[in-house]
This record gives sequence, C-alpha cells and structure tokens, in this order.
Amino acid sequence: MNKNRRRMNLQYFASPMRNLDLVQEERNEILQRMNTAISENDTEAYQEAFADLANSIQQVVLSEYKQAVQSNDSAVLAMRGCRQLTSEENKYYNALIDAMKQKNPKQALADIDVVMPRTIIDDVFEDLTTDHPLLDAIDFQNAGAVTEWLLNANPDQLATWSPLCAEIVKELTSGFKKIDLQQNKLSAFIPVCKAMLDLGPVWLDRYVRTILSEALYLGLEDGILNGKGQTAELHEPIGMRKDMSKAVDPATGYADKDKVVMNALDPSAYGEVLVGLAETENGHARVIDSVILVVNPKDYLTKIMPATTPRATDGTYTHNVFPFPTTVIQSARLAEGEAIMGLGKRYLMATGTGKSGKIEYSDEYRFLEDERVYLTKFYGHGQPKDNNSFILLDISNLKPTIQKVITVAETPEV
Repeated sequence: MNKNRRRMNLQYFASPMRNLDLVQEERNEILQRMNTAISENDTEAYQEAFADLANSIQQVVLSEYKQAVQSNDSAVLAMRGCRQLTSEENKYYNALIDAMKQKNPKQALADIDVVMPRTIIDDVFEDLTTDHPLLDAIDFQNAGAVTEWLLNANPDQLATWSPLCAEIVKELTSGFKKIDLQQNKLSAFIPVCKAMLDLGPVWLDRYVRTILSEALYLGLEDGILNGKGQTAELHEPIGMRKDMSKAVDPATGYADKDKVVMNALDPSAYGEVLVGLAETENGHARVIDSVILVVNPKDYLTKIMPATTPRATDGTYTHNVFPFPTTVIQSARLAEGEAIMGLGKRYLMATGTGKSGKIEYSDEYRFLEDERVYLTKFYGHGQPKDNNSFILLDISNLKPTIQKVITVAETPEV
C-alpha cells in the first residue's frame, strides 16, 4: 500500500464544499473497487479502497463542519445529516472521544462503562434501508442486543378446530426455528483521524453512522445474495441463490440452486417463471402480488432496461414496464448473465450489536498514517424463510420484446 498517498490532506478542508455530484461519483467509484476486491478476494485492494472511502467521508464531514460553524444554523446541521443527540448519546460520544485521545486507546476503550446507545444503531439501520433498496425490500430486522431469533418457516399452517392435543401443538410449533445470531460476526472498521475528535459528539456521530452504513452494507449485500451458510468452517448467512434442500458441504456450504432460463419478458414467459414462487416448499399454494428482480447493473442496462422500456404512440418512453408487478434492484454482487427473482419479505436478515455494543481499538489494520482504527462487531444471521422464495435465473440470452407502434391514418368521411 502506498503510504504517502494515504496521508490525509487537511488542506482540503480549507477549500469550499465540493460539488455533491462529484463527491457521490467518487464514492460510487470507490464502492465499485471494494466490490471488485471482494469478488476477487483481494485483501490488499479492499484495504486500499476502504482507506479511500474513509478518507472521502472524513473529508466531507470536516468540510461540512466548517460550513456549519460559519453559518451557526441548526437547519444546516440537519441538512448535513447531523442529529440532535440525546443525553445518553452525548455521554457516550464524549466518553468515546476522551478514550480515543488517550496514549493507550485500547485500554481506555476497554475501561468505558457505557455501551453504544440503541438509538445510534437504530439510525444506522434506518439509513441503510433508506439508501439501499435491497435492505428495504427484505425483512431486515434490527435485533439490538438480542442474541436469539425465532423464525417462522411455515406461515401457511392452518388453524384447527380440533381439541388442542399434543400432536396438534407439535404440528403448529414445528415451523419455528431458533436462530443463534452470535454465530455470524460482521466487523465494521472505523478509521478516525485526530482532526475528527476535535469536532465534538454531533459530528463524530455523523461520521460513525456514515462509515458504519457504508461498511455494513457491502457485507450484508454479499451475504444476502451469495452467503454460503453456517458450517464448522463457514460463518455466513444463507444467500437467496442457495438451495437449502441439498446437503451442506463443510468447506463450500450450500450449493447454488439450479438456474432457470429466462430468455424473454413477455407475459407468457414471465408467468412460467413466476409460477415457481406460487408454491411453498411444503407444496402449499400461495398468492403472490409482487416480486423483486436483482440484476447486475450492466445486465440492467443491456438486457432488462431495453426489454422493459416500450415507446408510446407520442414518441416518449415508459420505464420498467413488466407483465407483473416487479421491483428491479441493481447489485454488483451478482455476476453478469444471472439474476435472482423472489419474494423480498420472505428473506430474513436479523442483525444487532450483541450484548456488548462497544467500539474497540484495533491494531490489526492501519488504513491511514495519521489516524487510529477502531471496530465494532455486529452479529446476525440471514436466510430465506423457505426454499421456494427465490429463483436463480439465467438471463444470458434475454432478448427485449419488440414492440411496433403502427399509426393508422383516418379515412375521411364521404
């Protein structure tokens, strides 16, 4: 890693606020590099991209701080994403800042007797669902400090008019599975430069929430779509693409579902794919009123968009026209030529901070020269609520539906 390039340029913060579109464009480019590094299992490239991400966020926060101080307007603070902190949050951040400034932050943080307030994590999760359609589309639960979660795998079980005997109780409760959220750990690194600590609790909160949202989403997105499941060697969610009816390999986890070929999006072809979702894994029919379709961004632009953008008689175009209510979600975590169709709310992802909820000092990585690195550990698990909730598609040969607009000239009356 080029350490000279990693030195934070504090001269930047004396300059006016950069164009927000440019900032977002740079952020998207960095996130794409992080996605590529994850796909290629390139640790060094990921660390380098994450350093740039942290640097970018810190630059924006410090620049926003300068503008807010000059205006001294609470409306500006709100516009910059700053919250009115509760007394508990203020106490926590002040203790955090004091510990981070110590010569031995590792011990100082260990000695803090306050945990991260639940309200901070609540806001992080709200930001996640607001900014990321995939998390908004699924059953995304903030588990807080809860370490176990009950999943109802058989919501289609019918009530019975018979006397409530032991056999009926067993049948009604057989669909509930207890999930140990602590089996899977997602560590989110929080690089903090010294300049950030001088801004106070409100701005440190702004930075912590932003970096946690960005860092957590990459891990969550990959786990939700591609997670291999839990074995003695693996500690991942079970992805939408996985077949839970097959045996689990200790080294590679669950195998992928068999791909269903979808070469067209006309009503007949679309219906043939959708019918696979209209029945639970137990053979019960279910009504579906909408689906999600997760695709690679390149496939969206070259396959899905051309196939779902008909031209009206007035020459204008209508976007995302499907024969069935469908929400398209673009994700770089899917390879080109494949897609996932399914019932979004039939995927449960429950994530929380466990019982400790603390930010810890980390000496494992050093992303930037003039900063210290901290981390907070999230625990959780995700899996489809039944094996028939999602379909893995092969769209490599998907062709757009050709729609011709024919204008018929009116015959003048005689």
